[in-house]
Amino acid sequence: MSTTTDLWTPSDAGTETGPRPPERPRDVEAERILVATVMMQPSAVDELGAEGFDPADISTDAYRWTWWAVEELQSQFRDGELKHLAVHRQLETWHAEGRMPTRPPAAEQLLGLYQQAHPGAAAWYAKRIEKKAIAARLVALGYDAMLKGASHAFDADTDVAAIQSDLDGVVRAPDDVDMAPIGDLLLDSLERATTPPTNEQRIPTGFMDLDALLSGGWAPGQLVVVGARPAMGKSTVAADFARGAAIKHKIPSLFESLEMGKDELSDRILCAEARIPLHHLKQGIVSDADMARAARHAPDIAAAPLWINDAATLSLPMLRGRIRNLVRTQGLRLVIVDYLQLMQAPRAESRQQAVAEISRNLKLIAKDFGITVIVLCQLNRGPEQRQEKKPLVSDLRESGAIEQDADIVILLHREDAYEKESPRAGEADLIVGKHRGGPTATITVAAQLHFARMVDMAGV
Repeated sequence: MSTTTDLWTPSDAGTETGPRPPERPRDVEAERILVATVMMQPSAVDELGAEGFDPADISTDAYRWTWWAVEELQSQFRDGELKHLAVHRQLETWHAEGRMPTRPPAAEQLLGLYQQAHPGAAAWYAKRIEKKAIAARLVALGYDAMLKGASHAFDADTDVAAIQSDLDGVVRAPDDVDMAPIGDLLLDSLERATTPPTNEQRIPTGFMDLDALLSGGWAPGQLVVVGARPAMGKSTVAADFARGAAIKHKIPSLFESLEMGKDELSDRILCAEARIPLHHLKQGIVSDADMARAARHAPDIAAAPLWINDAATLSLPMLRGRIRNLVRTQGLRLVIVDYLQLMQAPRAESRQQAVAEISRNLKLIAKDFGITVIVLCQLNRGPEQRQEKKPLVSDLRESGAIEQDADIVILLHREDAYEKESPRAGEADLIVGKHRGGPTATITVAAQLHFARMVDMAGV
């Protein structure tokens, strides 16, 4: 039996001076006939469930509980049994146990209901009920929006983003929306076997060897985690990913920077593209030759579909709302968040649970919108406590859920961060420690941190 759900519960009650709750849209006739029909044809419970019908959409308590009783008993019904009597006994039992809060209908009432069945029409009445349930959720959401907007505590960023997020749940996607027979999928598999992916299907990372390992780059729906200890160059490599997508391939991208200001990020992107020493730009002593190079690269940078946000706080509803808008208006395909531990955590019993909630929702955002989400993440002190300083996936800080939710985990390591005279000074390792559905490997790149970038070794 499903859990009782009251779909008509606005977040706040109306006050004497505030707006009054609107009447809930409902189709009582359709509810009555549907429940009568499933009593006569219990197999309709499974048939409608397979099509995505949720009995919680039935607004009348007595009818909703009657449905659940049929659901509970359907496997026990025998040929010729008076099903309304069996349903009555089940409802009386639940009421006696305290599980059913309302008084069950009398046996005579259930008999009258049973006689109103329309065999073969259950799906049609279920659609009528679903339509009214969607309308009810929409009206309730509108009432919530009115209350939030009228409140003295209204916050434009948080409240609008929350309403936008709730709007996604007004229409429930059927459980089988992505279900397909293997025969319909096989031809696409055969085509992929002989057709290299294009930039329409993959997002180039900006690094040739990494693209080769990832079959052309980032894929839609992926959550990519880039982990490193502080001062390893996480933000630098994240900017490289953004440059590779937005500037070189004109792929719409969003960079959410919680640690670095947008001006500093813009400076770094300019230096990386034009090979200008970052410390010269900060001191305002860039040479004429470097400025000439900057002038040549400026048009491509300015035309890039790259948006940078450096708001001090970032919650999941705010991020989802911003992504929804950019997906709809700009065709957004890549989101980079720098970094996970600085995001505004949802309420949870522990920090680990809060981080797990963030990582799970980032994966859902990637899947729901068909985009790639790259999130930077701090590692714990594990690498510094080992003789071998290379990080491991298990070093991801605060939650094993991050590793679980990620499709790809890349760990950034520089030997010269620990040993200044290392023979590998100026090199960085992109350690692909997890690659769901593909190989893992270590990709070595050149760390040109004076230009605020990392590049392929072949390009040095």
